[in-house]
Amino acid sequence: MSKQKFIVKSNFKDIKNFAKLIPQRKAMLKSGSASPVPKTYPINELAKLNHPGKMNLVIDEIIEHSPDMKSFIFKSADGKKLAPFRAGQYLTLKLKIGSSIVTRPYSIASTPNNARDGFYNLTIKRVPDGFVSGYILDNFKVGDRIEAYSPEGTFVYEPIRDAKTVIGIAGGSGITPFVSLAGSIDDGTCDANLVLLYGARTSEDLVFKKELDDFAINEKIKVVYVLSDSDEEGYEKGFINADIIKKYAPEGEDFSIFLCGPKAMYNFAGKEIEKLGIRKKFVRFELFSSATKATEIPGFPMEKDGEKFNLTVKQFASQKVIECVANESILVALERAGIESPARCRSGECGFCRSKLVSGEVFIPSNTDGRRLADIKFGYIHPCSTYPMSDITIKID
Repeated sequence: MSKQKFIVKSNFKDIKNFAKLIPQRKAMLKSGSASPVPKTYPINELAKLNHPGKMNLVIDEIIEHSPDMKSFIFKSADGKKLAPFRAGQYLTLKLKIGSSIVTRPYSIASTPNNARDGFYNLTIKRVPDGFVSGYILDNFKVGDRIEAYSPEGTFVYEPIRDAKTVIGIAGGSGITPFVSLAGSIDDGTCDANLVLLYGARTSEDLVFKKELDDFAINEKIKVVYVLSDSDEEGYEKGFINADIIKKYAPEGEDFSIFLCGPKAMYNFAGKEIEKLGIRKKFVRFELFSSATKATEIPGFPMEKDGEKFNLTVKQFASQKVIECVANESILVALERAGIESPARCRSGECGFCRSKLVSGEVFIPSNTDGRRLADIKFGYIHPCSTYPMSDITIKID
């Protein structure tokens, strides 16, 4: 057997050297200031300014586009600076309607620079049978104070991920994030090219047309109007399909597609986009699922449609049993019963409404299941995009 040599190094010198530091550190501590530690630091104050959590806003102006669509100009109600945002993000309003406490996200139509100037623009369209949109359009007036959460959302241009040119596909109130994006490209805060395909029934339904035409003077912005119910000179006719996208897309280079609009547009344009064969990373959708009927969601158990169940809600030290319906999200049931639950995006993405499913069966659409793998493993759900399939019990943190 061959002999092997082992070398053992002592750390004695390290301990000895460290011991020499002790007097030095004691001297440094003794020479330090006796002033108390500051209660706050500049970096913390900057963080509060950029991410205040909640904001108190006041309606400064209302612009009526039609009886079913209005723009609301919000300013700070307490003199504080408005939180900054990125073009394409949304603002969540918190409202008390009757006994219900509800939240609704609305894309910001104004630009990030407008926030620095002191205002946000939210353009809201009436949703058929909508609980909140109808209330806002019929009741909001100048001078009303509204509570809102800081801007959020991922429907934004990201140079690292997205192509230099964005093909924007918009319909209805889905035009709002693109107005913000066009404005930020025009003022130089966003370095991208935008080809906007804006679909409407007739030219009279084109909201923000003047503003968009003004932006289109900029060579980095092109706006194409597509009318489904009217054949007018200077406009494309029909629906936004693969052929129209290819017609206006840049030749020989990658492009991103951003889509925001009503459910019918998602159903149609989504299939057309698939025909283009572009990589998934270049396709982005903005969808607030609260406006989606459960029965239109792929995989929804139609035999459960309209079935009612008991929903037991455990929150802090209290417990309450309310009614829920299979074709309405759990969040809607909570709001209807006047139970306040944290919620922002209402699309299963942000995770603010994250709650523990204690018992019962639920349906979670795969396209809006934004839960982390750990949450799936340990039984957490997002009530905004979860539907009851039996009597259930949840715990709200």
